[in-house]
Amino acid sequence: MPHLHDDKIKFLEEKASAVRQSIIEMLVEAGSGHTAGPLGMADIFTAFYFHILNHDPKNPTMEDRDRLILSNGHICPVQYATLAHAGYFPVEELKTLRKFGTRLQGHPHRDSLPGVETTSGPLGSGLGQAAGYAYGAKMDGKKFRVYCLMSDGEQDAGNTWESAMFAGKYKLNNLTGVIDRNNIQIDGMTEDIMPLENLRAKYEAFNWHVLEIDGHNFEEIVNAVEEAKAIYEKPTMIIAHTIPGKGVKEIEFDYKWHGIPPNKEQATKFLAELRTLGGKIKSEHE
Repeated sequence: MPHLHDDKIKFLEEKASAVRQSIIEMLVEAGSGHTAGPLGMADIFTAFYFHILNHDPKNPTMEDRDRLILSNGHICPVQYATLAHAGYFPVEELKTLRKFGTRLQGHPHRDSLPGVETTSGPLGSGLGQAAGYAYGAKMDGKKFRVYCLMSDGEQDAGNTWESAMFAGKYKLNNLTGVIDRNNIQIDGMTEDIMPLENLRAKYEAFNWHVLEIDGHNFEEIVNAVEEAKAIYEKPTMIIAHTIPGKGVKEIEFDYKWHGIPPNKEQATKFLAELRTLGGKIKSEHE
């Protein structure tokens, strides 16, 4: 992974801004879908697809590619938008989200779209899939790394902890998890629905190396992944503190936006705000 210099940070910030705008555009066109989580994870997805991952959009099935597994499939608009901007398929296709016959289903489907490694939907399944990939890679002597992106709300699911125990037992140092710690789920704040804290201590008890970062700081995201590569005796979990609805002040931290899209009037307003923010990002680096 190359050094994250100032020009690359500017590039990543501008890409993340474009990804957020695409998320709003595709959601309003679909008339359904999730808004808060995708906006909050735009920086992390941008960091992975434009800096961290060993991958090739022109050869999405190359054998030694890193595997990124999205466990909380309902935030797939951010994955689709990032894949499109990275060159896996045309950006124009994003407008087909959730439409009949589309490749961009409401939850990712492995055989439908290049760059999608697993089918996801049932929360709590992703870490087990990722641990299986990582364990298989070790058995086969493969050097690729496996990344599992998860929500904090799905830590309520028991099978997540079965997978955490498995990964810890087998010292899967080729596995890195990222928890979107945005503190919301569909019915309210996570600590009101089912308290998760002390989340760090829980994973450490399962023999994981745990890091906590600002999920909107590209240097922290990249440095955490680099540190994970240096841990040889256990898997790593990155708890990324994020702002749900990031970039649109009106909906930031509002759990009601977990599972609804903007209407046309709201989308126009949100896009104007995101474009203004994108313009500021560009001017700050000039």
